[in-house]
Amino acid sequence: MCEEFVLSNGLRVVAESIPHFPSVSVGLWIGAGSLYETAEENGLSHFVEHMLFKSTQNRTTRQIAVEMDALGGQINAFTAKECTCYYAKVIEEHLERALSLLSDLLLNARMDVEEFEKERGVILEEIAMCEDTPEDLVYDLLAEAYFGDHPLSRPILGTQAQIASVTREALIEFRRKHYRPDNTVLAIAGQFDLETFRTLAERYLGQWQAQGETQVPAAPKACAAKLLTRKKDIEQVHMCLAYPGVTQDDDDLYPMSVMNNLLGGGMSSRLFQRIREEMGAAYSVYSFPSTYANCGTLSIYAGTSPETAQQVADELHAQIRKLVEGGITDEEFAMAKDQLKVSYVLGLESSSSRMSSIGRSKLLRGVPVDPQEVVGKIEAVTKEDVERVIRHTFAQPFAASAVGRSVETLTLM
Repeated sequence: MCEEFVLSNGLRVVAESIPHFPSVSVGLWIGAGSLYETAEENGLSHFVEHMLFKSTQNRTTRQIAVEMDALGGQINAFTAKECTCYYAKVIEEHLERALSLLSDLLLNARMDVEEFEKERGVILEEIAMCEDTPEDLVYDLLAEAYFGDHPLSRPILGTQAQIASVTREALIEFRRKHYRPDNTVLAIAGQFDLETFRTLAERYLGQWQAQGETQVPAAPKACAAKLLTRKKDIEQVHMCLAYPGVTQDDDDLYPMSVMNNLLGGGMSSRLFQRIREEMGAAYSVYSFPSTYANCGTLSIYAGTSPETAQQVADELHAQIRKLVEGGITDEEFAMAKDQLKVSYVLGLESSSSRMSSIGRSKLLRGVPVDPQEVVGKIEAVTKEDVERVIRHTFAQPFAASAVGRSVETLTLM
């Protein structure tokens, strides 16, 4: 069962004690991501995440790295569209040391000038690596095509030009605005004592005081049919489609997820069986839903040779038409629904996944997710629900992207 309490400074805490787990995971979830960035701030959430590991008032960069390794678990961070998370997975006896380190990174990062310039170079290399990874690049293009000028269209890493020109002062100001107790959730799950953790949380984070403001952008406009391509001299053509999906709070997320499983969510899905197994035209072909606070998408991906690219593009659309016009069978509905339930339950078998589930949900939705409620909603999905979502989803305009040779002649819309 999930416990909730608030520290003296207003920082929200969600805690799930699971005594039979051998580990404990703790995470600081910040409401900072590319969704909350202006065009001039693009990439700053991710830049701040990097800088927090580059020395504090109490630890050098090397001491941080040595202490992370000495804990023997995992200490890391990631930036997403809607949040940034700093987390640790350790054994219970190392919980205080992990929380001490995480809070030091959060509260006392020096944002040193020399380290700032070094990390600028690291991030520019990370952006270059994305440019050289066509599966990453095609998703960035897809977001731009689908979301237009909305913040969700911008890459989490930022652009080469933006990161090359950003100042340390802009980074510090961005951190000041978004890194606040009222914009943060502390989440913990696994083997720990709740009262001991309550005391530790207050000791290490209760004195944190910060003021700022996070501007939440309006929902994006309806998708306008658009195709974006990038010509690259590589061996494969990477292609994507994006249809309107559902928000993270929409009950249609569950029939959407069942539909995704049978369309392209696994090895038995229609896309995998038809394009890979029967046609032999792709190694990788799949679909997946993405959800945000006020919108969502259903994306479809395939990678294939330039010679078979048009054939695969045509088959993607043929399978969508078949799904809309022919509906689904009782057998594939039952299998996709059971697959969704089992994968969700199995995904909660680690302390890190439980911590992520309750932390992200508390930050973005205001309440920690209840696994029993989720399982109940999955079980309540009917075949009629799924077919209704299919008709609605694929009746709307969609966006597309492609990367590779000869993509300018590819008909994907």
